[in-house]
Amino acid sequence: MGFEPPQRLVRALGETYGDGAADWLGRLPALAEEALSAAGHEVVAERVAAPGGRSSLVLLVHRPDGTPAALKLAPPGAAPGLERAALAHWNGWGAVEPLLPADVVLPGGALLLERLHHEVSLRSLPEAKALLEAAGIVRRLWVEPPPGHPFETVAERTAGQVEAMRATAAREPELEALVSAALAAREELLAQETESLLLHGNFRQSKVLSGERAPWLALGPEPLVGERAYDLARLVRDRVEDLIASPGGPVTARRRVKKLAESLEVDQARLRGWTLFRAVESGTRTLSAGRRQDGELTLEFAGWL
Repeated sequence: MGFEPPQRLVRALGETYGDGAADWLGRLPALAEEALSAAGHEVVAERVAAPGGRSSLVLLVHRPDGTPAALKLAPPGAAPGLERAALAHWNGWGAVEPLLPADVVLPGGALLLERLHHEVSLRSLPEAKALLEAAGIVRRLWVEPPPGHPFETVAERTAGQVEAMRATAAREPELEALVSAALAAREELLAQETESLLLHGNFRQSKVLSGERAPWLALGPEPLVGERAYDLARLVRDRVEDLIASPGGPVTARRRVKKLAESLEVDQARLRGWTLFRAVESGTRTLSAGRRQDGELTLEFAGWL
């Protein structure tokens, strides 16, 4: 099988994995062939979904009876096994459904999933409607994790981000106050954390696509266990470029925190705190990757909180 991975994916993986990305990308055709063969039932590839995502390659495929499906291939660093475990636990409730039995593991952690309409996400809706639909979906995902689960906690994931945030602040002293505020918020939130639910981990409008089985379904989790406010925090800053361009951006951002917290019965102060931390973490990481404009937009948003 010969194909070219989307340039969006090539750039993103290069930022994340450096030179190691080229090796995995070079092996993609062979990895796809192995996964298709192991999937059985004469699964046949159609084409690559483009522009696709920033962390994996998705092949649009079909099964012998004509049922459309999607084969997702991600580098080992993306922990596809954890994604598979979370999707299996949700079992199609609010999320894309795995099409293979739980005991069938494809080479390289590839996933055979029901096909969604990759070109139609919640971002295609007006903002108010998109947030309403997103709230309904994410609520379904917040369930008790399975016994003996393999997922890291919010405390563990965020602990791995602290040093990089401090390093960015050391290189750019003007960010020191904002980073310090974000780290202080994290410490306070973790000291009082009470919930331990399965979370999507990267929930936002573009991670919810139109489907046939249900109008909207989530995909692409980076699952972990912790409190709902952490999961909701990424959604708060969706369409950040529009917020920054709006003269009423700061007011709109704070109103969004209040509205989402009330609609999902999440503590407003905790949602604001995790939104601050996650925005600063994302902004400093984006700056370090060389995407200054994106990083500065996210950090400006964080400053409003």
